[in-house]
This record gives sequence, structure tokens and C-alpha cells, in this order.
Amino acid sequence: MTRERYFEMQEQMGLEPDIDKIPPDWDDMPEQVLDAVQIFNRLGDRVYPDIGYVGKDFTLLQPLLEAYNIEESEKEFILELLDWLDARAIKKAAEELKRQYDKIKRK
Repeated sequence: MTRERYFEMQEQMGLEPDIDKIPPDWDDMPEQVLDAVQIFNRLGDRVYPDIGYVGKDFTLLQPLLEAYNIEESEKEFILELLDWLDARAIKKAAEELKRQYDKIKRK
């Protein structure tokens, strides 16, 4: 849900927005998070025919870190974010592959 949609829903129901329930927006994120997401999206995907998506290809990570001027002190946090994003993407791809397999199996 977007921030705008949340405010619309609260207005339609005649409720005051709850500050703790307002969905975050990209502008609310620290710059490191935005950099990590952009770097993640620029990394190549490792996909195998029988297995599907198995994660990002981190071959270009170092040049991307340099291109985004990531300081040495920020690298550990950026890597943690990249690992978290990669794990979520792998899990989502595995779930989608299982859904497709189950759908074919039912036919």
C-alpha cells in the first residue's frame, strides 16, 4: 500500500491517520538503502533452466560500489542489505516456481 492510498482510505472512512501505520516512502529511506536497491537492480541474475533464479551475480559488485561512491565504512551495511534483498528474491522465485509446478501437476 502506498502512502497516498493509506491517506485516501483513512479519509474515506473518516479516520485520522495513525503515524505508526503510515507506509514508508522511498524518501523516508536512508541514502544507503536507496544505493543498495539501485546496485541490486543493476547486478545480473543467475538463472538456470531446471532450477530457476538462484540469486544475483555479484561479479560487478566492486565496480558498482565504486560508481556509487560507497565508502569503506558503509560497505558492510550495503552488503547486508544486498544479502537480504537477494534472499528475498530467491525465496520469491522459488515460491513462484513451486506454484507453477503445482499448477502443471494438477492438470
